Amino acid sequence: MEHAARLPAAHSPLPAEASGQSLAVLAQALYLINLLVAPGLAFVALVWLWRRHRDSAPPLARQHLRQALWVSVVAGVLIAGLSALLMAAGGLHAAWTWVVVLTYFVCIHGALVTMGIFALSKAMAGQPWRYPLVGPRES
Repeated sequence: MEHAARLPAAHSPLPAEASGQSLAVLAQALYLINLLVAPGLAFVALVWLWRRHRDSAPPLARQHLRQALWVSVVAGVLIAGLSALLMAAGGLHAAWTWVVVLTYFVCIHGALVTMGIFALSKAMAGQPWRYPLVGPRES
């Protein structure tokens, strides 16, 4: 009875290690950690993981690593870069600057986190994922 309650990992004929599922999950988890808990530190870990496994990882892991790393860079530009430009354009002492910057930040950050949650769920299911609009196309 105990074995009947277990489900196969991602319904894949390969174990999670062979399919790259564990590495894919780690990549997407680091993406979310970078956005939510430890910005910068998690990004460095993601870059290290990508450099270590970019050529040797199974296709699923390689795809998730590439997506997570690329979208982390895009997220940094969208969040930090454009917020700084908005503040520079509007001036730090104008109330409307802060209204626009905070609204922009909350919307963009929320969208990036939501996409990261979808990406993590796809990695946990052993399925590929491409971030809409900002994710790199597969070559």
